[in-house]
Amino acid sequence: MKLILTNEVSGLGAPGDVVEVKDGYGRNYLIPRGFAIRWSRGGEKQIESIKKARDAREIRDLGTAKEVAGQLGALKVKLATRAGDSGRLFGSVTTGDVADAVKAAGGPILDRRRIEIVNPIKSLGSHKVSVKLHPEVSASIDVEVIAG
Repeated sequence: MKLILTNEVSGLGAPGDVVEVKDGYGRNYLIPRGFAIRWSRGGEKQIESIKKARDAREIRDLGTAKEVAGQLGALKVKLATRAGDSGRLFGSVTTGDVADAVKAAGGPILDRRRIEIVNPIKSLGSHKVSVKLHPEVSASIDVEVIAG
């Protein structure tokens, strides 16, 4: 099945890429979740607008990505959230919460779709979060979750 990606899919491609996937993967996962649309001649015209939107959000070059990674490495991010007496959170910390906390701490504005939380953050304390800034550059952020 031939698809046009509308969002970044790890291990598959970036928005605007035309990919060939198994029928079930496309029909049952990518299309219903809005990660892709079916390829067609009319869809080819949408590729340019998808790529323009991606370029506006993306960090331009490798040097800039390394500079932003350095800024993120030196940043102390504190995230205040509601928690119970035992230190367990009511809910969990999302990528949007992390992006807002980085911005509030004086860091660069990050796209929440680039932030990867490997293990769900459901307790108080220090946690590692990775950010994919560029295809070749990833940064790690220490997020201190405190009761607030």
